[in-house]
Amino acid sequence: MAVTGPDFVSLQVRDLERSAAFYERYLGLKRSDAGPPHAVVFDTKPVAFAVRDVVAGVDLDALAQPGQGMALWLHAPDAQDIHDALAAAGTTIVAAPVDGPFGRTFTFADPDGYQVTLHDRG
Repeated sequence: MAVTGPDFVSLQVRDLERSAAFYERYLGLKRSDAGPPHAVVFDTKPVAFAVRDVVAGVDLDALAQPGQGMALWLHAPDAQDIHDALAAAGTTIVAAPVDGPFGRTFTFADPDGYQVTLHDRG
């Protein structure tokens, strides 16, 4: 037997509705009809993506950077447009847009400090 690949990604967040609204507004994600009450699952393919309440025993405020050491990349056909909207809203841009092997690519920090990279090569 072997693992077939990632199947679900979720981020633990301080304020579930604030984070869900951020991903809906700036990344255009749509909520899925499925999901437990402690999470907002988005309708993403091929891997499900969600934000969820913090698990007992985890203190996000005690971390220098949530998710440090983990890379989360999301595909967006309009990465530059999303960058521009995030920058205009005052979102921290960790790495400015560049053109590279994954197309137009940039990294931002979400409301909880997770660093998320967007790229536009399909």
